[in-house]
Amino acid sequence: MELSSWRNRSPGDLSVLLPEITAGDPAQAVDAAKIAATAWAKTPLAERCERLQRAQRLIDATRERLAEQITIETGKPLTEARGELAAVIAKFDLTIADANDCLAEHPAPGGPHPALVRRRPRGPVAVIGPFNFPLHLGHGAIVAHLIAGNPVIFKPSPLAASVAGEYGAIMASAFPSGVFQLMQGGAPEGEVLCLDPRIRSVCFTGSVPVGRALAKALAEDYSKDLALELGGSNSVIVCADADLEKAAMAVAEGACLTAGQRCNATSRVIVEKPVARDFERLLLAALTAYRPGDPLLPATKLGPLINAAAAARYDKLLAETPGEWLLPGGFAPEIAGKRGYYVHPAVIHRAGNYFADSETFVPILSLQVAPDMDEAVRLQNATVFGLTASIFTRSRERFQQIGDQLTVGNLYANLPTTFSPSTLPFGGLRDSGNGRPGGQGFIRFTTNEQAVQWTGLDA
Repeated sequence: MELSSWRNRSPGDLSVLLPEITAGDPAQAVDAAKIAATAWAKTPLAERCERLQRAQRLIDATRERLAEQITIETGKPLTEARGELAAVIAKFDLTIADANDCLAEHPAPGGPHPALVRRRPRGPVAVIGPFNFPLHLGHGAIVAHLIAGNPVIFKPSPLAASVAGEYGAIMASAFPSGVFQLMQGGAPEGEVLCLDPRIRSVCFTGSVPVGRALAKALAEDYSKDLALELGGSNSVIVCADADLEKAAMAVAEGACLTAGQRCNATSRVIVEKPVARDFERLLLAALTAYRPGDPLLPATKLGPLINAAAAARYDKLLAETPGEWLLPGGFAPEIAGKRGYYVHPAVIHRAGNYFADSETFVPILSLQVAPDMDEAVRLQNATVFGLTASIFTRSRERFQQIGDQLTVGNLYANLPTTFSPSTLPFGGLRDSGNGRPGGQGFIRFTTNEQAVQWTGLDA
């Protein structure tokens, strides 16, 4: 394969050109991982934990630099980038705790012979990461597979290649050769890596079309594990008894964090008719806090979109989405003398279910009015996705009644759809994923289960 190279521009300041990145060779990376696999699988769990803790200390020592690099390369506001680094550092401890439970051998009494169930390393792993959480989302799968005894090849998004490169160098320094590798590249390199028969697990975070194509391509290799974290069209249901101010603030936050470029971002809000006017007024007021700003400033809540393609998608949605624009949105080509992909949040009313079957990935909200909760449930479920939903109500009974009817992997009461702590599983249903959630407990997908029984053995 012919290697390619590229340079990213900072989406918050297009005059900033980042260092050149060169794509790697998937075959060479898998060769190295395969060589390392046997020794790493035999490495005691305690030593694997010690190496992860070494990597944790190294990342903690450079957390502010990594956060700033995330902001410069992706446009994510600095406060969010710092939060991402905090999650990366905390993930080590959470994963080690999971490992000490999930990777332990368990006796299996009650059978005709002594028996136990144990977990066996699976072999080399490909982790394909996104740009919006360039470290955290890939990192969760990386540390889980490493502690399980699997060598990992991490291919980050080419849009976040520079910061991922620094993270990769830090991680690799804590492990034996070939155990952790970062391989740069785009879709061609990622495809070759994932389809290599020596790769025994694939963890992919990205779009539904790519995830579906990957699942089809891997269908014949049915022993290869595939974990898909895909898109979402996530809604907030606002009941008539809700705290409307709290709901409006949560919707604004869910729509605007990372400029709407999150799989769990809020793109739809469904309001019960008696409170629709009051909620609309409070929502528009809440959105005034999200003005486009320089992402390197700690006060900025709304940074730029990632690139020109995202800006074009935003522009197309403004031009073609049917309905009444309550907040018209628009571009802010220059902020504090810096040119970038800056946009304003937008809200459209009476858009039907226009956003239900597509992921907008920009700060545009559809506001729908439902005459009752039966219609609100119907509108929420009329989508191909099933990632997150939040219900705003003061009634536990109402929350449970509505929540039991929603087909989502993550259900919240009175919280933003983006509130997804690492202490819980995280994954989607339908087109949002395939039942291999990230977050806590992901480690159970990193090994093969083996049943062992015996008789006639010496003590």
